[in-house]
Amino acid sequence: MTVAAQILVFAGVFVILASSAGLVRAKDLLTRLHLLSPATTLGAPLIGVGLVLVNGVQLGSGAILATVVLLAVTGPILQSATARLEARHRGEADEDLPS
Repeated sequence: MTVAAQILVFAGVFVILASSAGLVRAKDLLTRLHLLSPATTLGAPLIGVGLVLVNGVQLGSGAILATVVLLAVTGPILQSATARLEARHRGEADEDLPS
């Protein structure tokens, strides 16, 4: 494992652990969703790129990159939709906005 790969993987793991520690302490769903964002948009891509550096160019690396890109693209969208549903449930959502 190269030094660059180690740094990327450990940085990604650190981001996910820090995000998880915040999730344990958060009491509100919206706060939890906010703290989940770094894990999906920063932590997972760092780990994925580190693993690709370790594996080199091969089919497995393509699968890792596809998974990481899918998570990084859909994670914020799902978090936003979940937050909007929670806001509607609480009666805090603006009804003038499209669904």
